[in-house]
Amino acid sequence: MGIKNYLQRLTQVRAFLQAMHSAPREVILNRNLLLSCAVYAMSCLPPTWDQGSSSVLPSLPGFQQHFHISSGSNADEIQNFVSIVYIGYAFGAAASYFTNDRIGRLWSFRLHTSIWIVGQLVAILAPGLPALYAARIICGSGIGALSVTGPMSIVEIAPSEIRGLLTSWYAVTMGISLTVATFSVYGVYLHLPAVRLQYQVVWFAPAIFMALIIAASFFACESPRWLLVANRPEEALSTLSEVRGLPADHPRVETEFKEMRTSILSAMNRTEDGTLGLRPTLKEVAKETFTVSANLRRLQQTLVSYAMAQMSGAHSVTSYFIPIMKIIGVEGGVRNTLFLSGMYGFSKLMFSLISSFFFIDLLGRRKSLFIGITFQMLSHVYIGAFLKAHQGGQVSQSASEAAIAAIFFHAFGYAVGLFILPYVFGGELWPTRIRSFGGAVGQTFHWLFLYAIKFSLPSLLSSTDNWGAFIFFAGWCFIALIYVYLMIPEVSGLSVEEIDAIFRGPWFNAYKLGKNPVLVGSEASADGTSCEQR
Repeated sequence: MGIKNYLQRLTQVRAFLQAMHSAPREVILNRNLLLSCAVYAMSCLPPTWDQGSSSVLPSLPGFQQHFHISSGSNADEIQNFVSIVYIGYAFGAAASYFTNDRIGRLWSFRLHTSIWIVGQLVAILAPGLPALYAARIICGSGIGALSVTGPMSIVEIAPSEIRGLLTSWYAVTMGISLTVATFSVYGVYLHLPAVRLQYQVVWFAPAIFMALIIAASFFACESPRWLLVANRPEEALSTLSEVRGLPADHPRVETEFKEMRTSILSAMNRTEDGTLGLRPTLKEVAKETFTVSANLRRLQQTLVSYAMAQMSGAHSVTSYFIPIMKIIGVEGGVRNTLFLSGMYGFSKLMFSLISSFFFIDLLGRRKSLFIGITFQMLSHVYIGAFLKAHQGGQVSQSASEAAIAAIFFHAFGYAVGLFILPYVFGGELWPTRIRSFGGAVGQTFHWLFLYAIKFSLPSLLSSTDNWGAFIFFAGWCFIALIYVYLMIPEVSGLSVEEIDAIFRGPWFNAYKLGKNPVLVGSEASADGTSCEQR
């Protein structure tokens, strides 16, 4: 069995490398494609900068003095500051549906980034906690919408050979942002006096950077799929040619454009001459999302993927890193815990890079999830057992160091599995007609669920004597493993149009699907029956 699995893995690696080799060089190493994906990937900088900085900012003396917070290691005291931003996240994610399909992916990116910058400026000037909480909700409104626009836009312009890799840039940028944010707080703690400027620098720096990214977005490409939905086929073909680095009459561009156009025409309202007519209304899109069985499966996959990511405890560990370090028994004061927090963010960055290049497209989505969730589960079990033993008596120094290491192993597991995969699934599973709505629903659920988890973590820790919370998270990791085995299909290497074929049939045999679905025929019918499996 071991030899069989090893040979199967080699076959998958060879197939991936062959697909990369067979694709025209211009498609893979394309300046327009890479620049556009890099710009869209920056949409995850605001949320992870906020996550990284909010977990450690309350430890700064300047922040504590101005907002009258006594300790950054008290989870109950920083509970509202950490979690209230997610109310704005949910509102922004829901509102993104009304901008993504009306003004396009690029202008949505610019609009929502600007809203986040305004929120940052309000936070910088906030005279007290009420104004700070209002600023965090404003920031969250921009962040929530960006969390929909970013992954969706990358999926829509990326070639199938490296779609998972390019979508992973979103998570890699998360790691970079988390690392820089945490070390920024560490730097101002070391080099600035205990005044308001300490935390203001941490909030002002990313606002300047994202303003520059807005300027860079004018050199990025719009989604050709959205241009088709907007009834601008000439621009769509021209843009597709740009992001593929091939002339418009190249067979690959012609084939891909034909598949896009056929898929969109079959789904959208059409006039008598075959051109796109009125866009579907919100009621029509909602009805299609919640009543068509294939779309319900997409919704189920997206929501459960996000829920499992939160129930695994990963975001909670990041946001309450300093209180958790205190629970484990880490000593050394604010300086030591800030440094460890920065190293934790750096480790997540490195693990995200490893995941992007060696897991998502190379091994596929399912195997990446299996590996990552297993690491998370084992880490939670060890930390829970350590805390239980620590409460019962003295533990060795090596056991304490192993508990700290387990936190970092947990970061590796999350980066490989549930960190990246929900964003990949949330962006690539939806058909073009309902992608904006599906993405908005998924992210709204994601942020509301995350708000509930983060707000309740201090209570969970106290009511379970700390150690029980980690066993609770480990149990959910085990449930996630079973769910992945039964219901997560493999979509690596499939085009956005081909993915539709795997969402048909019984729910509990998804692990058998997604191997080689292809589009058959030159046209797709409205019900998608032109898609079949080979």
